[in-house]
Amino acid sequence: NGTATDAVLLLLRLFCNILFSKLVHDSNPLSFWLCDWLTEVCDSPLVSNLPPSSFRSSSQLSSSHGPGFAKVNRREGAGGWSPLHSDRYQWLEVDLGRRTQITAVATQGRYGSSDWLMAYVLMFSDTGHNWRQHRQEDSIGAFPGNSNADSVVQYKFQQPVIARYLRLVPLDWNPSGRIGLRLEIYGCPYTSDVASFDGSSSMLYRLSPRPSRTARELISLKFKTLRNAGTLLHAEGQRDHSLTLALEKGKLLLSSGRQHLVSLGSLLDDQHWHHVKVERFSTHLNLTVDKNTQQVHIPAELSHWDIHQGNVTFSCAEPVSVAVTFTGSQSFLQLPGSTGWTLGVVSLELHFRTWNKAGLLLTFDLPQEEAVVWLYLNDARLCLQIHKAGRVLRELSTGSSLNDGQWHSVGLRSRQDHLTITVDKEEGSSAHTSISFPFVTGSHLFFGGCPAEGSGHECENPFKVFQGCMRLLTLDSQPVDLIKVQERLLGNYSHLQIDMCGIIDRCSPSHCEHGGRCSQSWSTFHCNCSNSGYKGATCHSSMYEQSCEAYKHKGNTSGHYYIDVDGSGPIKPQLIYCNMTEDSTWMVIQHNNTELTRVQPSPEGKQHSAHFDYSSEEEQLAAIISQSDHCEQELSYHCRKSRLLNTPEGSPFSWWVGGPGPGQVQTYWGGALPGSHQCACGLQDTCLDPKHYCNCDADHDQWANDSGLLTHKETLPVRSLVLGDVQRLGSEAAYRVGPLSCHGDKNFWNAAFFDKETSYLHFPTFHGELSADISFLFKTTASSGVFLENLGIKDFIRIELSSSTEVVFSFDVGNGPLEVRVEAGVPLNDNRWHSVRAERNVKEASLRVDELPAATQEAPADGHIHLQLNSQLFIGGTASRQKGFQGCIRSLQLNGITLDLEERAKITPGVRPGCPGHCSSYGSLCQNQGRCVERANGFTCDCGLSAYTGAFCHKEVSASFKSETSVSYIFKEPYELSRNDSALPSSIYSDMTLRGEKISLSFRTSQSPALLLYVSSFYREYLALLINKHGEDVQTTLRLLFFGKVKCLVFFLCFPPQCLLTKLLCVFSQIDQNAREEFNLTSDVEFNAIKSLVLGRVHESDDLDAELARLASLGFTGCLSAVHFNSISPLKAALLHPDSPVIITGPLAQSSCGSSSPANPYAAETTRSLSDQTGSVDPGQPLVNAIRSDSALIGGVIAVVIFITVSAMAIMARFIYRRKETYRNQEVKGVQPEDGPEFPYSSQADSQSAPSEHQKEYFI
Repeated sequence: NGTATDAVLLLLRLFCNILFSKLVHDSNPLSFWLCDWLTEVCDSPLVSNLPPSSFRSSSQLSSSHGPGFAKVNRREGAGGWSPLHSDRYQWLEVDLGRRTQITAVATQGRYGSSDWLMAYVLMFSDTGHNWRQHRQEDSIGAFPGNSNADSVVQYKFQQPVIARYLRLVPLDWNPSGRIGLRLEIYGCPYTSDVASFDGSSSMLYRLSPRPSRTARELISLKFKTLRNAGTLLHAEGQRDHSLTLALEKGKLLLSSGRQHLVSLGSLLDDQHWHHVKVERFSTHLNLTVDKNTQQVHIPAELSHWDIHQGNVTFSCAEPVSVAVTFTGSQSFLQLPGSTGWTLGVVSLELHFRTWNKAGLLLTFDLPQEEAVVWLYLNDARLCLQIHKAGRVLRELSTGSSLNDGQWHSVGLRSRQDHLTITVDKEEGSSAHTSISFPFVTGSHLFFGGCPAEGSGHECENPFKVFQGCMRLLTLDSQPVDLIKVQERLLGNYSHLQIDMCGIIDRCSPSHCEHGGRCSQSWSTFHCNCSNSGYKGATCHSSMYEQSCEAYKHKGNTSGHYYIDVDGSGPIKPQLIYCNMTEDSTWMVIQHNNTELTRVQPSPEGKQHSAHFDYSSEEEQLAAIISQSDHCEQELSYHCRKSRLLNTPEGSPFSWWVGGPGPGQVQTYWGGALPGSHQCACGLQDTCLDPKHYCNCDADHDQWANDSGLLTHKETLPVRSLVLGDVQRLGSEAAYRVGPLSCHGDKNFWNAAFFDKETSYLHFPTFHGELSADISFLFKTTASSGVFLENLGIKDFIRIELSSSTEVVFSFDVGNGPLEVRVEAGVPLNDNRWHSVRAERNVKEASLRVDELPAATQEAPADGHIHLQLNSQLFIGGTASRQKGFQGCIRSLQLNGITLDLEERAKITPGVRPGCPGHCSSYGSLCQNQGRCVERANGFTCDCGLSAYTGAFCHKEVSASFKSETSVSYIFKEPYELSRNDSALPSSIYSDMTLRGEKISLSFRTSQSPALLLYVSSFYREYLALLINKHGEDVQTTLRLLFFGKVKCLVFFLCFPPQCLLTKLLCVFSQIDQNAREEFNLTSDVEFNAIKSLVLGRVHESDDLDAELARLASLGFTGCLSAVHFNSISPLKAALLHPDSPVIITGPLAQSSCGSSSPANPYAAETTRSLSDQTGSVDPGQPLVNAIRSDSALIGGVIAVVIFITVSAMAIMARFIYRRKETYRNQEVKGVQPEDGPEFPYSSQADSQSAPSEHQKEYFI
């Protein structure tokens, strides 16, 4: 029955091969299903019936341990194969008699013994030479073996292998025994037609015309070659269009005419079969080489093909070329020198290929000269050096870029007194030198490296060892038989793979993402991420934040930033303006025309149309709109005898196109609702003509407008605009389409609160086979808990808080569990937000917590690389019921995709959507007395008590003053003063009595002396803040404000007719214009019943002495900024709060004069390209250059803090009653004024020689 079944299956397979082995065929689901089914049942045992002659081995322990006994579950002989020596140079080979499709391999130990394999590698060949190692996942070469001598361990290949010969090489075996093996191979016969091409021959295949074309056509073939260049296939289309598939430097190139379309594959000149498939669809081609596919668009003229290939011999020539692979630091090949070399005539040639820039190719001694010759690679060039007694006798170099993975030939020739080295023969280059001694070599040649010390051979290698392949070694034109070397019949070797070239192109396909450039050495690869906008070992992680909201919460202010909306996803970062306001954070996307544009009548009388190209790409626009809470765009139409929409029932004169992709026609206007056919005035019943729903539809011969905001995200952005009624006589119109503005980040604030250790959320399986990045924020009071876990059959991935100060990222991709740990050093369970970012790729795993240095763990060399998970993804808990997480998780993203925690939390017991309490983490961002205010999604800074404004209360409120400008802040008049009841105790006026003042401001002026601030009281007391003149040159005085010991400020606390004068010494070493200095004065005097605070000109100066009154009348010319008096910001109130008790006279307008950056963010900004984001530039830094002033008006920024502490104590009532008499007797004891014009104001206190008992002290 089994034989009959095998026969039927064989017939079906032959039928499938005959029916579906055409070069071109249609896609038939039934045919593919049939062939797939036949592939699935290709699992017949192939070894059990083979004769002993089909088995070969490197050696055998005895005749009863021969390779012919290595059959699973058989007991003949000694019960299996065992070699003479148990080392890694042994092998067992099976000849299946014909090319066979191999689907699985099974191993078993030697019967009745302690001999079995624990690990092995498999190699395949069509000829018994030029072996190819089979790899799992393109990297793992080792297969797991047995744990005892009896059990059978089977490994099924992910993809069938087609070969005639199989060779098994033991890697590890039972340490208590030796190598012992029984083997079975599973598969089925493989039949195909072959054709051999000699490089000058061709074959034409003309497709027969068909009555109907199909949507898909396919060309499929396999090829093998030792040549790295040549045309494989050429297809002619219509109108001289063609497609050519050709090998170039071992890669397959697809081109159309002279246009290069795509390149795929690498090292295809290895004399192994490679599968090529070209699929034509209606508009594009899919090119597949082995397992890698790329898509390319083609012209329509290539819908019909005539195919050319080369002159055919219907058999496949198999030239034998034995290569040897140098795998590592202990690899070397030792050969005896040629007998002809004793005459000084040397001829040596070899071919090599490698990815390394450096390595020893050959070394040998010159005994007669006591010298040594080294032939080596250095910086990808071929070099030769003759060394004697510590000095270099001769040195040559030639060639370049010899580490490109291609085969390169090297020739070394010496005759008489002439020495030559040559690279790639006539196509390459050579170097020559003369020598004054016979080039007579020693008895040994060492290739690739030297034996280990103590081996008895004198061999020295000061260079790196060679890692790569060599072949076609010839000495005196005689080829070296490397098979004899393998059989230990010639020379010696160590750690070589003979009869195979084990080179791997680790950059094809490239694991470098986002355009990162891949380079490689023999054992690893490197990704150059410069200019890509991404970082990491594989350029996987974005350098930039995903929204303006994220930049804001890092403390950044308004400016241009690169935004990567999908993080590590495929959408590229784009430069976007972020407008950080007190209430919202806006992303502003500009287009090519945001200005008010006048419509110019067309001479053809046609409609006017405008198209808008946005600074962001289509994918990013869609992502920004989708993830934002709110988007808006201004749409305005200014008209004079130019109708807009006509009537809701009639056809509109104008319309616009908006929405995702190409967009849809919209017939409503800014401020109205979609589908309403109205403008904003129509919804509000305020149109000029009640019969119409737009102001412009009134058709008046005067200017009107319909303006408003488009706020429905489904119709944004505006892509084009058509205006119809602009050609009539007298019609005039203008339009404006503003930038697209969006605020709110749904992803950034998406959060869930886990109130129990047993609560969790679950999501579909996480797919991050080759690259996986996970980022989130958390806050908790618990000391441990699992944030995230996803399991597979053996693989897993987990992130957890292992202790109150440590986060652990653990995973297993088949190489055993690995962990990456970050020890924070500070508690992470402080109920503040902390960020976690974990990444795992084929090169390394990394973990970063907050801004701490990232911890990394390199992936094992040639280890498993695919993360294979199949269970649900658990958030906040685990499938294994370990201790879950208790606290908040926010903004959880996996490979740039945000998981909607809030939606899932709404339907999950024990988990609540959202998580309040952000000020504990972000409150420090609020500056200058700004107060953090909680929001459901985030926080804001309340700047009500601050002299500053902006998102973080960081923007100075500034104004330019002219001499006539005056700003008066009026304090509330006490009720008792209005009755003139001065005998009331001072406690009645406690709310108007200041026991201390805190004054801060910034100024910029060239005026000196000048009055900066004046505070008056109802008791004719006042406080004045002045700039005192120093020297004759005003500009010099102000410049000294920054660089010298300057007497710069004079404070008067005046109780008429006497002023208490205090001189302040402003001692600066070197202070920039943003520095702040504080000065304190202490006194027991109260400042009672304050009346007003004046900036600029003081109009009511009757109570001042003549000099100060004159100065007050002059006003202030310059810039004042961030003025703060105790809890009052008079300048901010005047500029931003018109309902404040402020009286303004003269010109006053908000200005950027007090800031180092312009008020208009678009006024003076320069941006950098992605290539500029290198070095130490912080990706969070706004790409705006601040304006700095170099004018003669040198700015002085002084923050002055004055605290006047008054002790009323028991005599307060009497002090108030007799205040004038008391003030007359007060004197100041402090710093003695210097003589000179810098103190123009004097008082009686200045000239008194002896202090009285009533004198007060002021301390600076």
